[in-house]
Amino acid sequence: MSRINTNIASMNAITKLIGNYQDLNARLRRLSSGLRINDGKDDPAGLIASENLRSEMAGIRAGISNSIRANSVIATAEGALNEISALLIDIKGLLVNTASKGGMSTEEIDANQLQVDSAINSIQRIANSTEFEGMKLLNGNKAYTTTGLDTTKIADSSINAAKLIDGAAMTVDLAVTTSAQTGISYLSGATVSTQAITLKVGSNRGNTELTFAAGATRADVVTGINAVKEITGVSAAASSNATTAVLRSVDFGTDAYVSVEVVGTKNETMFGITDLTTATLDSHTDYGIDVVASVNGTSTTGAGKKITVRTSMLDIEILLTNSAAMANTTETFTISAGGADFAIGSRVDAIGMESIAIKNVAPSSLGNNTDGYLNTLKSGQANQLNGNNLYTAQRIVDDAIKDISTLRGRLGAFQKNILETNINSLRVTLENVTASESAIRDADFAAETAALTRAQILVQANTSVLSLANSVPQSVLALLG
Repeated sequence: MSRINTNIASMNAITKLIGNYQDLNARLRRLSSGLRINDGKDDPAGLIASENLRSEMAGIRAGISNSIRANSVIATAEGALNEISALLIDIKGLLVNTASKGGMSTEEIDANQLQVDSAINSIQRIANSTEFEGMKLLNGNKAYTTTGLDTTKIADSSINAAKLIDGAAMTVDLAVTTSAQTGISYLSGATVSTQAITLKVGSNRGNTELTFAAGATRADVVTGINAVKEITGVSAAASSNATTAVLRSVDFGTDAYVSVEVVGTKNETMFGITDLTTATLDSHTDYGIDVVASVNGTSTTGAGKKITVRTSMLDIEILLTNSAAMANTTETFTISAGGADFAIGSRVDAIGMESIAIKNVAPSSLGNNTDGYLNTLKSGQANQLNGNNLYTAQRIVDDAIKDISTLRGRLGAFQKNILETNINSLRVTLENVTASESAIRDADFAAETAALTRAQILVQANTSVLSLANSVPQSVLALLG
């Protein structure tokens, strides 16, 4: 080579050296950061995938954290409900004990009343004081509120869960397509004419025998049957045309029935059992019919006159009034607010949002509309222990116990079947997504170490080659000598 103005060999060595230095720096940066992708230029497509996975991981971690927090909230409420349940059981024991008035003094009854008052006050205190980070849990703050509910059609409603998207109200459209019915039977004739007749009257609740003397009127029979309604679960009334007596089971639905049977001698021909198609029968049994309705387009067969719908958006129980259950009723109302919402998914959307109602468990809310509520068992109230309404008080306490146990069951199911399974599922998902993100973005130290060694050797070699290339033009000096 005899040209000295341009050293092609040196330029080539410089180019290679720059490339090897860049490769060496990249290996050093990956080994020092632990990441294969530090900048978008390292792998544009990989960076996009990695960032998307990182975003998903952040959502999953938040979902796990929210689920754990929700679990703590529900556990706090359930622990308080356990104490209320124990107090209600104590009240029931005191109520049953007091019912045996023939063996109890007035002082003992008053002492039992004092304990009932104390227990009810404790339930009120627990309902008002149970909280989580300042949020009241059992005073109705976490229950749903409704507007436009027609109480002449709907005797009671329990909204267990409703997803109110971004706080928007939810409209509930109810339409009864098949009316609920009681068991029904008839007694024909105006008077028991020839001889005494014994009727065995009963239903799914119980039965008893009633004997009516010759000459007893249909009105006498109606009065006699209604007198034992608490035992038999059968009510009687004169028909609209005043030619028969109508016997109905107190309860509605396929589990309810009315049964009437002539016991013993069956010679009475002027007064007896009929199904309106046969003159006189020895016995007759008729079962009720369950209501069939649609709620927001979802068809459901109820239990008696109670409708239950459970979908991903709405979990509601509706108890119809007798008149509404026995007709093709339509009703529209609105769920306007309320409930406890928990974002337990990796995104803020309807799929990742779970809602549950925690009803008011104050004594004024435990019981039912027909008999009354738990606070009526306190001293001076309608159903106090030293009064004459112990049957009613028993039904109220039983309903209160059922309310609490049902609420505890729903909260327990929410914990076990939704929150805990969601936590386990999200943890597995997080593990897999993290592994995927790591495979894309993290550096393989074995491969990077090997590449680093190669880059170091090439840099050293290029440096020597460049030195040699720079000295080659000096050989032309020999031509001048």
